[in-house]
Amino acid sequence: MEGGKDHASGGKNKKKSIVVGPRGGNGGTSWDDGTYNGVREITLVYDRCIDSISVVYDKNGKPVTPEKHGGVGGNRTAEIKLQYPEEFLISVSGHYCPVVHGGSPVVRSLTFKSNKRTFGPFGVEEGTPFTFPMDGGIVVGFKGRSGWYLDAIGFHLSKKQSTKLFQRVQRGLHRLASTTSRSSASKDA
Repeated sequence: MEGGKDHASGGKNKKKSIVVGPRGGNGGTSWDDGTYNGVREITLVYDRCIDSISVVYDKNGKPVTPEKHGGVGGNRTAEIKLQYPEEFLISVSGHYCPVVHGGSPVVRSLTFKSNKRTFGPFGVEEGTPFTFPMDGGIVVGFKGRSGWYLDAIGFHLSKKQSTKLFQRVQRGLHRLASTTSRSSASKDA
């Protein structure tokens, strides 16, 4: 069993992250926030597209805020506050296309889904749709391209934490199921 090998090596090896994306246009400058323990908050400024994104991560129990990515435009702000660590992102989707004819594609809309609720869509759902496959991983870092707008977006995913959480949830569901089956069995008796 492969899972046993990773477990046996202890905490010495670095957390492996999987990179997905980025999706969007090739404009702007490339950036990468790196990897953290998880995501606490996301602030989007938007109007006809996503103008900027700023993320507050968790690093060993403390909030960390790398620089904001994107421009200064946009007249609407969305603040997404996750109930970290119980709540985490399980899906991110959106659209990208040029805002002006002949322009470079930019991220037009973003929708974030956590294990508890959906945030968005923010921006305009126009252009090429995209959805990031999380495959059971959780978002531990954002990356992308930006200039005046958010040109492209991608993520670092971690499998390690989600596996532990998944096992905890499975144990909870198992306990719940066994409690339910015992109580229904006693009704039948």
